[in-house]
Formats: sequence, C-alpha cells, structure tokens
Amino acid sequence: MTALTVRESFLRCMKFEPVDRVPNWELGYWGQTIDRWIEEGMPPEEADRGSFHGHAFFGIDNRPFLPVNFNPIPWFDSKVVEETDRYIIYTDGDGGTRKGLKEGTIRGTRMSMDQHLSAFVKRPEDLEIIKERLDPHAPGRTPDNLEEVVAAYRDLDDPLCAVPNAAFGFYSHMRRFMDTEGLSYAWYDWPDAIQDFADHLTDFCIETLRPWLALIKPDYFNFFEDFAGKGGPLISPPLFRKFLLPGYQRIIEFVRSQGIDVIWFDSDGYIDTLIPLILEAGVTCIWPLEVAAGEDPRVIRKQYGHDLALSGGIDKRELTKDKASIRRELEAKIPMIEDGGFIPTIDHAVPPDISYDNWLYYLELKSEMLGG
Repeated sequence: MTALTVRESFLRCMKFEPVDRVPNWELGYWGQTIDRWIEEGMPPEEADRGSFHGHAFFGIDNRPFLPVNFNPIPWFDSKVVEETDRYIIYTDGDGGTRKGLKEGTIRGTRMSMDQHLSAFVKRPEDLEIIKERLDPHAPGRTPDNLEEVVAAYRDLDDPLCAVPNAAFGFYSHMRRFMDTEGLSYAWYDWPDAIQDFADHLTDFCIETLRPWLALIKPDYFNFFEDFAGKGGPLISPPLFRKFLLPGYQRIIEFVRSQGIDVIWFDSDGYIDTLIPLILEAGVTCIWPLEVAAGEDPRVIRKQYGHDLALSGGIDKRELTKDKASIRRELEAKIPMIEDGGFIPTIDHAVPPDISYDNWLYYLELKSEMLGG
C-alpha cells in the first residue's frame, strides 16, 4: 500500500478500511505535568507545544480545527469578586461566578476544577438574554477576512475538524449558562423554555457554520458534551430523546449536506446507556472512552461492531506504573486497530503522576505497535 497522509489514514480508519498506520494522536497535558517533565529532562522550549493539536517533538500528528466562534457575543464582564493567597472568586465570560483554588496552579492549570457558585440563568427569562448573545449573525461572529482564514486550512495532509475542540454541544452549552444543578432541575421545571433554547442552539450552530462550510469541506464534525461521570450520564435517555436528539439530527443532516460524513461525540464518563441514542442521532465515533469510568473499547466494539468508530481507551492510570504495565495496556487495546475504526489515545489529559520516562516509553511503544 502506498503511504497515506494522516488525513487519508483518518478517513479510511473511520470507514473501517485498511490503513498503513492510524493517526498518532493524544490529548493535552496538565500544566503541572509539563513542569515535572522539564525537571526530568524535557527541553523547556517544548513546554508550550501541547500534544492535543500535534507535537512533532514527540511524534504526535497534527490535529487542526477550524476557528469557528460559538461563544457569547459580547462576553459577559469578567471581574474578581474576592481573592486571597489560597483562592479566587470571580465572574466569568458566561456570566457565572466561580471559586478557583490558586494553590498549585501551574501554567493556567488548577489542581482541581473550579467550584461553580452561581450561574447567570436563574429563571426562564434569563435564557432570552443568552439567546441574544448567541446570535449567528452578530458582528465579529464570522471574520471579515473569512476567505483568507479558510485558505490556511485548505489542502492539508491532516484531517480537519469543522469546529474547535470543546466548542459546541447541547448539554455543554446549556450547562455553561445554567450550571449542572440548575440544568438538572430545568428539564422538569422549565420544559418549554429548554425546548425553545435547544431549538435556538440548533439554528445557532447551523447558521454559524454555514459561511465556513460554503468555502471549505472539513473532514469531520465534533460535538462536545462531557455530560457523564463514573456513575453514568447526567441526563436520562428519555430527556436526551425529548430535548437533544432532534437538534443533533438536524445539525448532522446539515453537515452531511455539506459533505461531512464523520461525526464525533466527545464525553468523559460512562455514557453506555446513551450510545443507542447517540447512534440514532447519526454519530459515527465516540471518544475518549474513559477507562476509570468503566468504558472499554473492546466491550463497545463487541456490542456495536462497525456501527461505531472509537478513539481513546488507553488507561492513563497504567502510565503511572511500571513499563510492564504500560506494555500490557497497549497490548490489550492496540490490536483493535486491525479491525479498523479505532484510534488509540490515553483516555484524557496527561496528569502529573506520569513520569517523563514513562511518557517517552509509552509513545515509543505505541508508535512501534502502530507501525510508525
């Protein structure tokens, strides 16, 4: 077989066709991880070259994304409410108030997630304000030099995603302005308002994408949700079907009309109870398959076969142990690539309890097993 580009390999892999090597991708690093690795021998000049979009020093392939803007316009004002040596309380660009732990923060990465103290949306009427700021035609939503911006993404040897990572999802966009607790009640307390907001998000996504996709054909689209924990999803199948499924289907129908057939779905946690509905929506690949939450790509493949491609699934906890543990984990999962439709990566960002030596060993062994 003639050597394929990473883009060609990706597209063939997503269709369960044979490839010489699947893309060698990984997720990002914690800031604390970078500082540890520098102390253990990583060149300091590599500190700002995170792995998610590609990292040539480590042999990690590029992963470009179109810079489409799905954020509020304008942002809400951000300001510090209270600050001590230990923590900071602040309002964010989504209109919420958070408390963040300053201790241990390195390179913008906190040692724990911020605590959400309050959300902007406290009543159904507040969603109207959010809808005004999620206007697909707002000044600045689409660059004035769009053709020039798009030109930089044409004729790539790497697969191009139609949206930035973590840019758009139904649950994730609702949670941005309502927080998890508020949204969990709103499904039941404000069903009409939530349905209206879901419809707005659908139109917002399609119309925001439309001018971009008129100029370029990306290779895949990605929904970002992160709506599950170890115990399962934060939304039930009936609620998913009622409020979210129609929007997913409309967006997927639109992007497919623009020539995009590969649809990714990103959520941490254990999402198995929703996979049938995710498939019904038209999704073709799920990731990152968080092993600590109970996800196992081998089990999912056995259940869904070639109906669903997979990415992720390498237990990051095994990389904190010895080299024999790393080898066992890769030997258990890597053979799935022979069946097609599988891109192995660790199952989330690289934490600081993974040593630089173990990271290098993992990458070397993985590359060898991938045939690179």
